[in-house]
Amino acid sequence: MQALWMVLASFLFATMGVGVKVASASFSTAELVFYRGVVSVLFMGLILYSRGISLRTTVPAMHLMRSSVGVLSLGAWFYAIAHLPLATAMTLNYMSSVWIGAFIVGGAILYKQGKMQGQGPLLATVLSAFAGVVMLLRPTLDHNQLFAGLIGLLSGMGAALAYLQVTALGKVGEPEGRTVFYFSVGTILAGGLGMGVTGVTAWSAVSWQALAWLVPIGVLASLGQWCMTRAYSRGSTLLVANLQYFGIVFSAIYSLALFGDHIALLGWAGMAVIVLSGLAATVLRTRTLPDTPPEEH
Repeated sequence: MQALWMVLASFLFATMGVGVKVASASFSTAELVFYRGVVSVLFMGLILYSRGISLRTTVPAMHLMRSSVGVLSLGAWFYAIAHLPLATAMTLNYMSSVWIGAFIVGGAILYKQGKMQGQGPLLATVLSAFAGVVMLLRPTLDHNQLFAGLIGLLSGMGAALAYLQVTALGKVGEPEGRTVFYFSVGTILAGGLGMGVTGVTAWSAVSWQALAWLVPIGVLASLGQWCMTRAYSRGSTLLVANLQYFGIVFSAIYSLALFGDHIALLGWAGMAVIVLSGLAATVLRTRTLPDTPPEEH
């Protein structure tokens, strides 16, 4: 039953996506990343303080690497949400399991250590997932959304790299809350830098209704991360990793009910192929990476 926290986390992340999509009409990607970080830092700071967890860390370089990769992935995901149907953006971001499988296969080929033997099924899931991507993005070509689709694809790759960094931080004993906190600090810095480069001010000339979406985005992201961490720490790792795909279901419902997004039948089929490939990759990769801590959003 503890693994069901992952279903709640998926719902929270999908709901956060709704906020990002609505707010993206008034805010740039850099602003959304910045404000998401501000709210998350305040929220996680209170949580860490209430639990007596210090912010002092002995591995600042690892946090810097994790935050750098995570911020790039987050920014790419927010951009994809703003320019693609929500379900499409969510599916591309949730390809992290497939990317990890690709890294495993690529490493086996690169180092030629004989590890490629037995990796055939994993390679098949990677190839089938990318076939699903072609099916998913093909209907968007007529709407000039190919670039946003490629950015969404990169967000999934970034999520996979961030996952590997979180794995390394967990192995050196860093609390999950501290990792999330410093990741949020990184989003503030990156978002602020992005606003400076693009000439966007910290307060856009927008309505209070638009500003009201900023707090829920940060809170939902933090609560989603909290539920995900709880699921991974108390539930079956393999089951939790597979339950994350409920996020695609929730986002598909939001896409149809709230935004009237149209996804062609070929696109829905591509989403199904990606999900099934991700499930298979998750099962197969546990043979190589048995410890799978939560990924960041």
